[in-house]
Amino acid sequence: MSPEIAQNMIFVLFGAAVFLGVEAAYLAIAKRTSYVRKVNSRLKLMGKAGDQHEVLVQLRRDRGLTSEGAYKLPLIWFNRLVLQSGLRVGIWRIAFFMVLSGIAGAIATLVAGFDWLFSIPAALGAGIGLPILVLRTLRQRRRNKFEEQLPEAVDTMVRSLKAGHPLPVAISMVAREMEDPIGTEFGITGDELTYGLDLDGAMQQMSARVGQDDFALVVVAICIQAKTGGNLSELLSNLSKVLRDRFKMRRRVKAVSAEGRMSAIGLSCLPFIVFGVLLIFAPDFYGGIWNEPKVHYGLGGAGIAMLIGNIIMFRMVNFKL
Repeated sequence: MSPEIAQNMIFVLFGAAVFLGVEAAYLAIAKRTSYVRKVNSRLKLMGKAGDQHEVLVQLRRDRGLTSEGAYKLPLIWFNRLVLQSGLRVGIWRIAFFMVLSGIAGAIATLVAGFDWLFSIPAALGAGIGLPILVLRTLRQRRRNKFEEQLPEAVDTMVRSLKAGHPLPVAISMVAREMEDPIGTEFGITGDELTYGLDLDGAMQQMSARVGQDDFALVVVAICIQAKTGGNLSELLSNLSKVLRDRFKMRRRVKAVSAEGRMSAIGLSCLPFIVFGVLLIFAPDFYGGIWNEPKVHYGLGGAGIAMLIGNIIMFRMVNFKL
C-alpha cells in the first residue's frame, strides 16, 4: 500500500471517529434535555413574554405571516410552503439564505473548473431547488408528526367536551397538554378565538397552516356542528377511530414499500460511493480526463438521468390514501 493511500485511509478513519464522538455527545445531551422538548414553543414564549396577544403576533411573524395572520409575500405557494414547514426564522431571512446559497453554488462551480455555463444551473439549483427541497422535506416531516398526534388531540377534545367544557376550552386544553407541532397550532387557534376570530375562520386558518389531509376531516366536522348542532363529542370520538385506522393503513403501506425505497436510495448512492472509493485508492484514475469538456457534459447528463430515475422510483413507492 502506497503512503498516499495509507494517509487517505487515516483521514477517513479519523473523520469517522470524530463523527461517532460528536454523535455520542449529542445523544448524551439529548437524553438530559428531552423533557424540555415536551413543552411546545408557544408555552415557552408565554413563560418569557407573558402577554398572550404579543405571543400570538410573534408566532405569526416567525412563521412568515403578518401580525393579522395574512401572507407576507404575493408568492402564495412559497409563503405557504414556508408556513407549513414550521420554520421560525422569518421569511425574509429564508430568502436571504437562498440568495447566498445561489451565489455559493455558482462560485463553487467556477472554482471546481467547470465552464460558466454550468454556473447558472448550479446557482439556480443551489439557490432555489435545494432550499425548496429542504422546505418540502421539513413540511412532510411536520405533517407526519401532526398526523401521529392528531388522534390523541381529538381524544383530548372529546374528554374535555364530555366534561362539559365549551369547544374553545377543549382547544386550549390540547394546546396545554401536547407537544409541537400540534400543541402550538391549537394554541394559536385558541388565541385567535380569544381575540375575536370566529370558529370557522380560525379552524380554516389552522388547516392552511398545517396542510394535513386528515385534519381537514376534523375541521369539516367542527364547522358543520357549529352551524347545525349535534353531539360533537360523539362525532369526534368516531372520527378519532377513523384517523387511527388511516394512520395504521399508511404505516402498513410504508412497510410494504420499504424495499422499493431502500433500492432507490442504494442505487442513488452507489455512483457516489464508487467515485469516493476510487478517489481514495486510485487518486489518478480520473486525472487524465477530468478537465475534458465532454466529461462535464456527460456528468451533467448522468445527473439529470439519475434525477429522473429517482423521481420515477419515488412515484412508484409513494401512495396516497
